Amino acid sequence: MFKQILPLVVLSSLVVGCTASPTGRNQVLLYSSGDMTQLGAQSFDQIKQQEKINTDPKLNNYVQCIADTLTHYVDQPTNWDVVIFDSPQVNAFALPGGHIGVYTGLLKVAKTPSQLAAVMGHEIVHVTAKHSNERLSQSKITNLGLQVTDYALQNQAYKETAMQALGLGLQYGVVLPYGRTQESEADIVGLELMAKAGFDPEESVALWQNMAAASNGKQPPELLSTHPSHDTRIKDLRKAIAKLPAEYRQHKELSCQY
Repeated sequence: MFKQILPLVVLSSLVVGCTASPTGRNQVLLYSSGDMTQLGAQSFDQIKQQEKINTDPKLNNYVQCIADTLTHYVDQPTNWDVVIFDSPQVNAFALPGGHIGVYTGLLKVAKTPSQLAAVMGHEIVHVTAKHSNERLSQSKITNLGLQVTDYALQNQAYKETAMQALGLGLQYGVVLPYGRTQESEADIVGLELMAKAGFDPEESVALWQNMAAASNGKQPPELLSTHPSHDTRIKDLRKAIAKLPAEYRQHKELSCQY
């Protein structure tokens, strides 16, 4: 009996770090900011060891300029570390502790400073909104939930089948939709960040049109993807742009050029 109760006690004791996301969503965060900063630094060091780093001064100044312009409007963290990786990947990322990675393949799709700012703003928001902490916390709670069910079904003949069914239900019923929520939140809050920093918010729509063209329609069904579809993103961004304060829709002339 003690073994059956123990996982429930552990699970309930973990769900204590409740907070709100930038859009008002309830979040459960089980890790400290120090833990996440250390994890971000370790992950970034590992990526830098595995990937080829681009050292072109002009390109680095361009990407750094966009990063500096965006992070000027971010309270924490400060002194962001920006690295460009030579890779055909159409991607960028940001990690807790203030680390940004941009792959050169992205620059073939994000063709203007504002388009690149849309991607980088999105990734920065993943950090400032504590999405990594949220995702890790959700994973821990999910794993504990599976352990609880494992104990509850110890003496039942259909235990293995039930566990597999629960795992599938958690994957497609909780984990993936939750990821889409984070992605959509990063889109909208990142849009506000790039517009506040003086970049053209309309370029965020152009970016995802470029993304759609570059993918040649090869995108998984939205139900089974952690990212919203290109069409959904474009529709949501257009709605969000219309709601921006007038001063955010009057973009500035910025010095970030390549």
